[in-house]
Amino acid sequence: MAAPILRQPAGWPSLLLARAGRLDAKAGLPEAEKLGAWAAWRAAVQQGPEAVVRAVSDAGLRGRGGAGYPTADKWRAARAQPARTRYVVANGYEADPGAVVDRTLMEVDPHAVLEGLALAAFAAGAAEAFLVVRADATAATQRLTAALEAALAAGYLGDDVLGSGVTVDVRIRPLEGGFVLGEETVLLKALEGKRGVPEQRPPYPAERGLFGAPTVVNNVATLASVPWLLVNGPARYRAIGDPAFPGTVLVQLSGAVRHPGVVEVPTGTPLAAVVDLAGGGATGTLKAVLVGGPSGGFLPPDALDAPLTPAALEAAGAIMGSGSLVVLDEQACIVELATLMERFMNDESCGKCIPCRIGTRRLTEIGERFMSGRPRPTDTGLLLDLAADVRDGSLCGHGITAPNPLTSGMRYFRAEFDEHIVRGRCAAGVCKPLRVAAGAAR
Repeated sequence: MAAPILRQPAGWPSLLLARAGRLDAKAGLPEAEKLGAWAAWRAAVQQGPEAVVRAVSDAGLRGRGGAGYPTADKWRAARAQPARTRYVVANGYEADPGAVVDRTLMEVDPHAVLEGLALAAFAAGAAEAFLVVRADATAATQRLTAALEAALAAGYLGDDVLGSGVTVDVRIRPLEGGFVLGEETVLLKALEGKRGVPEQRPPYPAERGLFGAPTVVNNVATLASVPWLLVNGPARYRAIGDPAFPGTVLVQLSGAVRHPGVVEVPTGTPLAAVVDLAGGGATGTLKAVLVGGPSGGFLPPDALDAPLTPAALEAAGAIMGSGSLVVLDEQACIVELATLMERFMNDESCGKCIPCRIGTRRLTEIGERFMSGRPRPTDTGLLLDLAADVRDGSLCGHGITAPNPLTSGMRYFRAEFDEHIVRGRCAAGVCKPLRVAAGAAR
């Protein structure tokens, strides 16, 4: 189910969740239309696809799925291909098992997601579109299906939408799979009913994607931004958040935080402000925040001035990822948690490329030796060298980001790692058979 939506701090605009709280999750199309749903679509059909692409380009909208690629560039690339068939895929799969950011958006405002998907298909020249959700996201699927049926009945989707001659056929596809389905080429394979493994790029999906046709893959939060952007204008959108990555993003706060839930945050906001202003601060002594999900990075309090943008987080050793911020207090052991995340990444590897399949297993084994207090003399250097090899040699983003938990832990919490490696002690009292340090939390 959806996570609680946190109260927006003063001065933070609401775009993606603007109708949340004002529109009942089970409300019908007329209620949604009164609050602005489908207004951008009605205008766009009259103005033409080039006007939509130009507005999105002028606004500087970038993908919310993690990589931050310019949205309009994807649409242009697909439209420019000499193909009779094109597809648009809305990625609402949300591979991070601990995140419900996309699920929350789809549950509280399914019309925003569907309208954004229709606009993307129109702009890219695609008559067919798929909206992918997790098979266990039953509430999201039900609400999206109800919204889709209402949009079809109103003539917003289907054949000859609004009498324009435009066709936009949308299908909702629940899928089962693992963490690696978050990678776009894997997602497309799963949609085709094939084994979920990544493809070498280039060619990119905009050139050859689903069933060999040009395909645009956008995160559902990216698509839900488009209607607001078109109604309010590119200049107003670009004025929100970071100039190089404008707009807002959805963030999920969990762990040792006073107010867990989902909040909409202007890009460029420091992580510390998100935790303190939206989450009410840590419940205990703040030790670290895991930023970006299982393949994210552990950042200490003095690194939380990093702004919420892909480039800044990558420089700090984390990623935007799923938009998840897990707040950790002094009871957490970074060595144990980093190893747990690495083990998860190894378990979820599709196995296609050796650096990811074997490298993440070896990284996990090194972390487990640290936890047990039985490291080899070369383990510290081996971890860093192997992490670089996995990152540089992997085929897709799964392997490229997989070493982040351990490398960020070593970068910021080296003293805690040394306590395990050199002294055989776990200050948090978590790792066994290590000796528990005097005064440990457990």
